This record gives sequence, structure tokens and C-alpha cells, in this order.
Amino acid sequence: MPTPNAKTATRLPLPLWNEKFASPHAPTTAAEMQARGWDAVDVVFVTGDAYVDHPSFAMAILHRVLEEAGFRVAILSQPAWKSCEAWRQFGKPRLFFAVSAGNMDSMINHYTANKKVRNDDAYSPGGRIGLRPDRATLVYCQRAREAFPGVPVIAGGVEASLRRLAHYDYWSDTVKRSIVLDSKADLLVYGMGEKNIVEIARRMAAGQTVKDLRDLRGVAYAMGARESAELFSHDPESSEGSVMALPALPSEDSGSRLNNFTVQLIPSYESVRDDKLAFVTATRIIHTNTNPFNAATLVQFHDRQAVVQTPPALPLSQTEMDAVFDLPYTRRPHPSYTEPIPAHEMIKDSVTIMRGCFGGCTFCSITAHQGRIIQNRSQESILKEVEKLAADPDFKGVVSDIGGATANMYTMRCSRPEVEAKCKRLSCVHPTICKLLGTDHSKLIDLMKEVREVDGIKKVLVSSGIRMDLAQLSPEYVRELAEHHTGGRLKVAPEHTSPKVLELMKKPSVDNFGVFAEQFQTASAEGGKPRQQIIPYFIASHPGSDLPEMIDLALYLKRNGYKPDQVQDFIPAPFDIATCMYYTGIDPFTNKPVQSAKGLNNRKMQRALMQFFKPENYFTVREALLQSGRADLIGGCEGLIPAQPPKEAIEARRRQANKAVQGDGGDHYHTVANPARGEQPGERGAGPPKPTGYRPGRKTQQRRPGKKP
Repeated sequence: MPTPNAKTATRLPLPLWNEKFASPHAPTTAAEMQARGWDAVDVVFVTGDAYVDHPSFAMAILHRVLEEAGFRVAILSQPAWKSCEAWRQFGKPRLFFAVSAGNMDSMINHYTANKKVRNDDAYSPGGRIGLRPDRATLVYCQRAREAFPGVPVIAGGVEASLRRLAHYDYWSDTVKRSIVLDSKADLLVYGMGEKNIVEIARRMAAGQTVKDLRDLRGVAYAMGARESAELFSHDPESSEGSVMALPALPSEDSGSRLNNFTVQLIPSYESVRDDKLAFVTATRIIHTNTNPFNAATLVQFHDRQAVVQTPPALPLSQTEMDAVFDLPYTRRPHPSYTEPIPAHEMIKDSVTIMRGCFGGCTFCSITAHQGRIIQNRSQESILKEVEKLAADPDFKGVVSDIGGATANMYTMRCSRPEVEAKCKRLSCVHPTICKLLGTDHSKLIDLMKEVREVDGIKKVLVSSGIRMDLAQLSPEYVRELAEHHTGGRLKVAPEHTSPKVLELMKKPSVDNFGVFAEQFQTASAEGGKPRQQIIPYFIASHPGSDLPEMIDLALYLKRNGYKPDQVQDFIPAPFDIATCMYYTGIDPFTNKPVQSAKGLNNRKMQRALMQFFKPENYFTVREALLQSGRADLIGGCEGLIPAQPPKEAIEARRRQANKAVQGDGGDHYHTVANPARGEQPGERGAGPPKPTGYRPGRKTQQRRPGKKP
């Protein structure tokens, strides 16, 4: 049975503001657990992020919903993973370990698009790197099993969600098995897990086993070989989307069913590993089964084991969303930290008003994780949080953001529920905005007005992404945004100028950006803020984008006077449709070939073209122009770069060459090691040189037998 609610446990001293609005942080050490008068905990939540009790952090939400349900939770944040001792400090958890790599996939957190080790970690104190391992979910699950064999391990979070079935791993350039098998987790919860984690805790407290939880939505699990053979009549040659025979279960005309869900077979791990066309087929089936109202249970064989993914969890109602965000968060990092946590500094004064995104951009994981159906908080709940924020003595009066995955999708949804329940469309706004989509901005406008009238609020900014094609439909929204909710610069993401690339991205034409920019600038001028600017974000090296497309983008930037100070470089994240294009060279929904930039030099040139105006990029841009037969853009008024290199460009090249000679890295990069091949985790070749010297292309640095040095 659930243990007493944390509110009835021994109170810990908190500042007066927190005593009024919040409850204490979860214990992070055995001493903190004992200070509450607890002799044990029900759930140990293991996370790769620093512990921040703010509703933008998963560990905070999951701790608070479990606490509200009456369970005792300890947070094991960024533990030393070389041994399992940290996992033992709270004693044996009564129910389970909940494991997450954190708010990001650990490999994206650690490495850039060019596979260089990042210099900082926004989710760690002081931005320090090295506080979580590569592929953290695997390591954390393994340590949990070592610490207490037999205690169930539930995996979740972004990393687990995006790797729940066989997937392409950019950092090892291989197709990997489902993380369920490699982590040996008893159950994987994908997507947003508030309802599931409470349901799991309640049912396990009532005596159910992990196997009894397989009827839940939004979970994935592995069956044993014998169990798989008994339940599924598996034909390795089954065609795309075939429905399996389940003799032990009832069947209907709509197809075989498992736990009351229609079941579809997708190509096996071995098939997608060895055949890129099979990978394309699997991607297409997976992404057409993301609508929770009509998705099938998906089954993928890995050798003789079946990995089963149930349909996505149903979206939260407004009442359920309010209940999650109304919980007593302190909105602060755990008091044990002495250094600021960059991610918290960025979002500490922000307010989430909704979740989900129906944009369906092929390079983005938000829809896959949060769902495509927008889930909204009530205006009352949002205003309550803003009032709480305004009462904080540390608050400076500026709400840094009211938004979510996309700022202006608040309360938007299909106007025909019966159609929404059948719809398989991946995007409600591409190639055109669906005529059934409710696009009214009036509730969002009312909310923006109400929030900025709260006592103690000086300014309310909108920093989340703006869906420009939707914003154009409401001139009043654009006026409100320009006059009251922009701090001088509005960031938007047209992403590219090439129609071909934008089609592959599922993004609107760049003309759409031009129309919105004109609307915004007019509204800014009429609102007495003529100097406000739009800052567009573009992506380099996306599938379909080669040097000619990037040159056209550079020319667009020059003609319109944009000088991006940041460059986004496409990273093939697990699960994304664009990642399938990158790996297979095929668009999974048209079966047309797609070219991708894979070489370091090509990617480097694409990035440089977006910042052609920087002297240090001169020689790289020149190389790209000559390689593309566009020498006409070197020199002259219409050129991207001058005919002669500026002095700064020559000095930058000299500095770069000196760095390379001195071993400081220069332009050289090291690939990421693959532990599956016996290599030490981390950046391959980045450690101190061995006496035997560097041997390019070898699996080790050891000299081959019989070879002279």
C-alpha cells in the first residue's frame, strides 16, 4: 500500500516563501531521507540531470505526482556510475527504480553534430561536463540491477523513448537494438510519463508484477524467446504492416489484437540492420502509428525475442494538466548545489501553458515525445503560477516565457473529434493547414493580456518558437506579440530557403517567413518599437541540402541583411524521420532518394556558408563556391566574399594551423568510441598519446605483429 504522503512527514526548514507555496525537495541522500523520519523509500528516481524542482524538469514532475499520490521518492541525481554504491544508499526501494538519462539524449548532450565533445552541459551544476556517462540509460539500469537484484527497473525519459525500437545511432554509425533489450529494463515508459508512473506505483504497491503492467498504454517491453514463440506465429518474411496471428487471443475483422489493441508487425531488428529498405518500412509504420486514438501495438522481433510497443498514452485533459502544474514545486535547484545550473537559469522564470506539437517537422523529436495533440492548462492554473512567481522575493518582474513546444498552439485542436480519432496525417499544417484545425488565437491573446496585468509583473516575454504560418492568421496576435511580448528580438525558425529541403522538413515556404516578418515589423513600428528585430534560425546539412542549396540560403541572408550569430547543424537523432533519410538516403513517405551531407568537409562548408560574412570563414566559403562552380560570387557587389582574403581571414587560418600543429585540436576531431567493440567510452583518441603512437584506421593503437615502426 502507498506510504504516508510527504506532507505528513517531518517538515524540513524552508524559507518563508517556500513554506507558503512549496513543499521540500525530495531527499537526495540517506541523511535527508532519515531527516524526514523515513526508514525506506518506495521509488528511487535516477537521473542524469542535476536535480531542479521546476516543472520544466522531468524528475521534478514525476517526484511531485508520486508524492501527491502518497509515495515516498528519493532522487539519485548524476550519481557516480563506476560502481553501484550510490544506488544502495537509500536501501532497497520497496517498489522500483525509475531510470532516465535526463531531459536530453545523453549522446546529443555530450557530442556536437561533428562528434566533438561539447564544452559544457546545461543540465549540470556550473555547466560542467562528465557528470553522466555516454548512453546513460544503459549504465544506470545496469547499476540498479547490481545494487538490488530482483528490484524492477522502469526506464523512461527522452533517451529511452527515442530508442524504444531498433534505431539508427549516429555516433557509432550503426543500427542498434531496442534499448529495452540492451538496458534489460523490465518496462520502458515512452512519452510523457506522469499518469503511467503513478499507475505503475499503485499497481505494484497492490501486489501486481511488472508483467501485469503490459496492458498500459505508452509502454514497451521485451518478451522471452519461449513466450514470443507461444504468443506470436512469427514469419520473418512477413510483409509490411502485416497483422500477426494470435491464436491464444480473440481476433476481430480489423485485425488481431493484443491487450485490446490491434497488433502490427514491423520489420525485425536483423532486417532493418541489414536492409535499408526494411529500415524505411519500419520508420513509415512507426510514424503512422503515433495518433493515440488509432495507433496499433507494434511488435518487432530481435532474433527470437519480440519487443512490444503499446499505443501512445492518451493526452492529458485540462484538469489533469492543471493538477500536474499546480503541485508545490520550489522552482529551485536542490540546496546542496553551490553552482548555478545553466538550464535552470534559462527557464526559472518561464511558465509552461501547453505541451505537444502538431507541426510534425521531420528533424524534431517533440511530436514523438510529447505527442501531436495539444494539451492545455486552464487560464486559472497559469495565472496562479504567475502569481506564485511574482511573490518570489528573488523574482525580478520579468516572465521569460509563456509558451511550450510551440508558443502559439495554445488550445488549438481538430474541430472534428470523430475525424481526429481516425486521422493518420503526420502534420496538421503541412503541406497546408488542415481546414479542420482550430486556429483561433483569441484564448491565447486573452491569456497574454491577463498575465501581464498580474501584480508584480513588469514584462512578459514569449521565447518559445512561433509557428509563423499560424500567427499570420491572427493580425491581433502579431500586434500583441510585437507591442508587449518581444524584448527587442524575436527568434523564429524558417530553417531553410530551398523548396526541396523545406518539403523534406515539412516546413512552409520561405515566403511564409517573409510575410510574417513584414507583419511583425509593421506591428512593431505601429506599437512604437520600430527597432525590434526578427532573428531567423536556419539549419545546415539537413537531408536534401547540399552546397547549391546552402549557397542560395547565403544569398537570401545577404539580400535581406541577416547575419546569424548562431548556426544549427543537423544532428540525426534516434527515431526522427529525417534521421531515416540521412541513414538510408530515402524519404520513407515517398520512397524517393534523398542526398545527405555526411563528410566532415561538406558539413563544415555548409556551416560556413551560413556565416559567409565572418572573416574566419573566408577560405572555407571560397572552397565551397569554387567546388560548386560559383566563382561569380567571389568579389564584386553581388559576391558573398571579396576577391582577396581580408587580413583577419589570414590571421584566423594561421591560428588554426598553429593549433593543429600544437595538438590543441584545431580542425581535427575524434570520433565517438563504440563500447560494443571493446573501446573505452568517450571520445576516441582524445586521451594522452600512447608510446606506440597513433595508428589511423586501427581498432587499437598497438603495432601490428611483424611490422616495423
